[in-house]
Amino acid sequence: MTTTAPATGPRTSDDATTSTPVPPIALGAMLFGTRHDDAESFDLLDAYVEAGGVWIDTADCYAFWADDSGRGGQSEPVLGRWLAARPGMRDRVRIATKVGCEPLWPGSFPERTTGLGADLVRSVARQSLDRMGIDRIDLFWAHRDDRSTPLPEVVDGFGGLVADGVVGAWGFSNTALWRAERAAGLARARGLAEPTGLQLRYSYLQPRPMVRDHEHDHRFGWITDEVLDYAEANPAVGLWAYSPLMSGAYERADRPVPEGFDHPGTARRLAVLAAVAADLGVSRSEVVLAWLAGGTPRVSPVAGVSSLAQLGTAMAGVRLVLPPEARERLDAAW
Repeated sequence: MTTTAPATGPRTSDDATTSTPVPPIALGAMLFGTRHDDAESFDLLDAYVEAGGVWIDTADCYAFWADDSGRGGQSEPVLGRWLAARPGMRDRVRIATKVGCEPLWPGSFPERTTGLGADLVRSVARQSLDRMGIDRIDLFWAHRDDRSTPLPEVVDGFGGLVADGVVGAWGFSNTALWRAERAAGLARARGLAEPTGLQLRYSYLQPRPMVRDHEHDHRFGWITDEVLDYAEANPAVGLWAYSPLMSGAYERADRPVPEGFDHPGTARRLAVLAAVAADLGVSRSEVVLAWLAGGTPRVSPVAGVSSLAQLGTAMAGVRLVLPPEARERLDAAW
């Protein structure tokens, strides 16, 4: 029997059996089953849980771009095999997965992908449960908006799964804020569970206004000041940030900051970030994660790591409590 996730917002790591409380941080399982084989994936998963981690984030489409088939579905079965090999582990972790970005055929992304029709959402949920060998998805994400499906149908699909006990909570990724708020209103009117999560890109550096995520075709894939204000006014809504460390750009010279971040504010923020990290004797990545996890509103990172060393950095970062003056310096650079 699996334990249930809360009806609203992310579950914190200190709700599970750990010796040291850890702010919410999800382990991104995107490349499990493609770049990482079972042995590597199991090592990362074991170390994450041992360090106090609770949330594991995946999707039905992971990782179609990294597999010769051009289709997804490799990550969830790895999690299923790991859970099967670790009796009792399901009670210690929370599983988040997504629907809505699987290519309709190899090479069709981003133009043609599965959407968010109610029947498809229910079908993919059952598929994900079967792949992972579980009876409940703790948090089910709409991977990106689907304007071809009426929003009431989207709400009925996800809300119905919550009502049936198949899903603990649901939310939106890569979706305009007004759509999420409208969905919440529709859910209330229908007596269904409201979306209580937003997963978008976010980091200490911010892109220029109107820059879009062309690589993934996610027009509304960013946490903006409006999103932060919305979350602060709606404490039941949890914010999750993917790509918080910008693929290593804070630490590695061979991983340059993307062109969309080329503006005077970036240089100013990088200088302050480096100074704060040096003063505290930690890495810049740790400072970024501490800034996210300890801010108001709190933003929970989704850490896609490729090594135990990277995982150690991520867990140390969310545990790090920034001195007030350090946070003030970081915020003032904005």
